[in-house]
Amino acid sequence: MTELDLELENKAIAKEYKELLRISYQTLTPEDKKIIRKAFDVAVEAHKDQRRKSGEAYIFHPIAVAKIVASEIGLGATAIAAALMHDVVEDSPITVAEIEKMFNPKIAQLVDGLTKIAKVKTDQEISMQAENFRKMLLTLNDDVRVILIKLADRLHNMQTMESMVDYKQAKIASETLYIYAPLAHRLGLYNIKSKLEDLGLKYTEPDVYADIVSKMKESKEEQEAYITSISDVLKKSLDEEEIEYTIKGRPKSIYSIRRKMLAQGVSFDEVYDKFALRIVYKSNPHDEKFIAWKIYSIVTDHYRPSPSRLRDWISSPKSTGYEALHITVMGPKGRWVEIQVRSERMDEIAEKGYAAHYKYKQGISEENTLDTWLNLLKEALENSTSNAVDFVEDFKLNLYSKEIYVFTPKGEIKSLPKGATSLDFAFSIHSEIGVRTRGTRVNGKLVPLNHVLNSGDQIEVITSPNQKPNAHWLDYVTTSRAKNKIKNVLNEDTKKIAEDGKELLTRKLRHLKITLNETTINELVVYFKLKTSLDLFYRVGIGTIDNQQLKDFAAQKSSTLMNFFKKMKRSPSVAPEQIQKYELSKNFDMLVFGAEQDKLDYKLSGCCNPIPGDDVFGFLTINDGIKVHKKDCPNAISLQSNYAYRIIQARWIDSSQEDFKAVLKITGMDTLGLTNELTKVISNQMHVNIQSISLSGEAGIFNGQVTVVVQNNTILKRLIENIKKIDGIDKVTRVTNAKMN
Repeated sequence: MTELDLELENKAIAKEYKELLRISYQTLTPEDKKIIRKAFDVAVEAHKDQRRKSGEAYIFHPIAVAKIVASEIGLGATAIAAALMHDVVEDSPITVAEIEKMFNPKIAQLVDGLTKIAKVKTDQEISMQAENFRKMLLTLNDDVRVILIKLADRLHNMQTMESMVDYKQAKIASETLYIYAPLAHRLGLYNIKSKLEDLGLKYTEPDVYADIVSKMKESKEEQEAYITSISDVLKKSLDEEEIEYTIKGRPKSIYSIRRKMLAQGVSFDEVYDKFALRIVYKSNPHDEKFIAWKIYSIVTDHYRPSPSRLRDWISSPKSTGYEALHITVMGPKGRWVEIQVRSERMDEIAEKGYAAHYKYKQGISEENTLDTWLNLLKEALENSTSNAVDFVEDFKLNLYSKEIYVFTPKGEIKSLPKGATSLDFAFSIHSEIGVRTRGTRVNGKLVPLNHVLNSGDQIEVITSPNQKPNAHWLDYVTTSRAKNKIKNVLNEDTKKIAEDGKELLTRKLRHLKITLNETTINELVVYFKLKTSLDLFYRVGIGTIDNQQLKDFAAQKSSTLMNFFKKMKRSPSVAPEQIQKYELSKNFDMLVFGAEQDKLDYKLSGCCNPIPGDDVFGFLTINDGIKVHKKDCPNAISLQSNYAYRIIQARWIDSSQEDFKAVLKITGMDTLGLTNELTKVISNQMHVNIQSISLSGEAGIFNGQVTVVVQNNTILKRLIENIKKIDGIDKVTRVTNAKMN
């Protein structure tokens, strides 16, 4: 570069810096400006020899990120300084400790959270992107500003991706649509969300994006004239009522138009509400609601509203903190138009999200809804035992979900994701209520635990101290909070059964003159082709491994020759350390799909070569049927971002742990207390659930039919033997044996 070029570049950098101070949303004190100047100097020095792919000086990137943080997200000096230095530690010899000495612990903490995970081992078992998300989200425990700055960083990267190669553009755009846009949405940053979505579409479906942009330009004049005709009518009435307001047309985002075209199966021309009208009014806090409904009255005097499309987020704000009144009215030429009504305060919160809450929070004692969400998220992070990819999937479940508003029996309002069930509601009140849920009533009527709730429902939870979750509950819930808690309880139950199984195994082996020690456990695990010691104890606990099988093991063990061959053939992959891992191995010998666990034809994908036991998902290809990929496959994020509708849940199950349904026909003499005795025997039997029961007595003869769910034949045989022992029972016969779906 020539000296003249350098001089011009330095002038441009200085201009950007001044612009950063000018556009800051917060009022900057002289002390704040000193901190920002110092951070700017550190960043300039750290990046002095760096250039971006486009050829411009690298320092323009941190300044641009800081500008987004300052104006669009509205954060203060600490976050602006951290944004300026967000790549310093990674790209220069400066350490986090040195930043702490130069500034303060808070800025150092933010920079540390923002430093990319360059040091994580690129183990094939880890999805790097998922680990990045996990680390980023875990910083919430310290400071949510890390995520807000990260969003600004991602937005600027998306805005400057032209110089990148195609495949990198597609990958970054997919990740953006996959997690960053939903995250911006959940934090109430609607402007940033829309920009991220539009840019995500630009690089994942460039032709579609270009087509919509050109068509919007063509129809812009006509749309503006249409919006003006409505505005002129409303302005006259609003002025008469002496309301202070601004009114503006707002084009819908390109991404939302594309989503509408796909969802409704319509062309661009058939999407009518491509523009919305926004009325922002001045008001003191006391009159906000009154004026909003006054404006509603004025709008509906002129245009007929659609009652089903009225959205009142002033009385019940969204959990992101968003407040507004959305009215959809029939405008001229028979077109639906959305009119948004907000006060200046509501408008600021909608634009700035998190930061604006704090500007208006003084004197408000009620806990902010966004804080409540952040606390729930922290709880999910702290309790999460799943791998990084599962974690991101679970976390994402709760990001984009539309909300419903339901009531407790006392009339308190709660918001839940759309599609949430009555069991989700129980867990949303408290985890302990969730795990003890015996039944639920919705609007006074008893409903199943998987009953899907609607806005306005009033739910009562019936609990019992003896109730506890079973594996089917995972299919009854949609929120990650409920899923995590159920998984934790199920794991505890598994361990409890395994502990009982270990004691039982010790006694049984003692009869066979064998001591249960580390060597014996290893031999048993290999003999029964299992993966861990917990597997072994669990199977003994539920009766899958019975006395005869243990006798066979003892006989084989006593044969020296067989023992020699066994040692020769033992698989080296089953190492004693692995066997001693105190965890139940993932079910591993049969692949099933969807919530119904259907058995479908599939092919294993060549890009990640899944093996039985891996966490996997199915992908419906166009020509090749279902292809199975590992959840941490390098293509997973891309597939899930772009083709979510073609993803099928899949998991390996262990046939020995599947539930079976059996129908027992019971006959006998109808003696007093027989029914009571029968139900007592069945319910006292470990690992047996009664699915249905019908009993009848006629002229001294007893007939009964009981459908039970058991884990294997051994348990069923034991149950039948115990029923036969009841006084008065004549016959117990098994009618059918159907595997549960």
